[in-house]
Amino acid sequence: MEKLSVSLDNDALRSFVLGIECGSFALAAQQLCRSTSAVSAQLKKLEQQCGTPLVAKQGRHLVPTDSGEILLSYARRMLALNDEACRAVRGELLQGDVRIGMQEDFGESLMPSILGPFSRQHLGVRISARVDRNQPLLQAMAEKHLDMALLWQGDHLPSQSQLLGQTALTWIGAETLDITDYLVGGEPLPLVMFEAPCLMRTRAISILEQAGIAWRVVFTSHSLSGVWAAVQAGLGVTLRSYIGLPHNLRSLSAALPSPGHMGIALLQQQSNDATQQMLAQLTRHAVHDYLQPR
Repeated sequence: MEKLSVSLDNDALRSFVLGIECGSFALAAQQLCRSTSAVSAQLKKLEQQCGTPLVAKQGRHLVPTDSGEILLSYARRMLALNDEACRAVRGELLQGDVRIGMQEDFGESLMPSILGPFSRQHLGVRISARVDRNQPLLQAMAEKHLDMALLWQGDHLPSQSQLLGQTALTWIGAETLDITDYLVGGEPLPLVMFEAPCLMRTRAISILEQAGIAWRVVFTSHSLSGVWAAVQAGLGVTLRSYIGLPHNLRSLSAALPSPGHMGIALLQQQSNDATQQMLAQLTRHAVHDYLQPR
């Protein structure tokens, strides 16, 4: 059997990864300071080498095919190793401190996939992580106590925040909770919510009022663990995303108005620090991978 001897070009892989992340190879070309035709030629070369299409049209954007998703995962690892090797031979291995904040919903689901690989790859970097709600994290960013923060996209995020993707919201309740009486009998729907101000709380109340569904807040908490505990106890319904959803709770969205989607945004301090940029890149990749259909 003939030995496979294809060598994928790192520059082409970098264009491919950036094009997928930007949703546009024209935007990728701008960031790479190359012409769109040059980047398109690199993509065509990759597809020829792999013997299969790597991207497909979805509306105005290009998305990876199944083969493209496979290559995307390998490409990121190959580029990370390439960049690390370049820094090592130049004596430029990352050092120093980096401080990241994450909204509570992302703490258990996304944080391990971000901080684990980063800490293993960059042993000389000290990482400080903070898990909190949007408003405290925004305050910490404003006071420059954090280098970056992964947040829900609200109305008051600074303009330099970067939208990484969107996730569906869902009404959540205990397996034993029957909301029929509230919807048919006219009893106010019991809600379990964060203390105000809260993006999910505002969204939930607005949707119910537009649908003419009576509601009352029966439990408030300043932490996500408190919200989950109250919902698990059957005290009421809450509105969150599927991210970090406990296995013993269920979606009630079939019986209630659609809550839509919520964006996930990355906010960074203005800096050319290589450590911060590397962690931000890993965060973008982790969010992108997490939001892919399963």
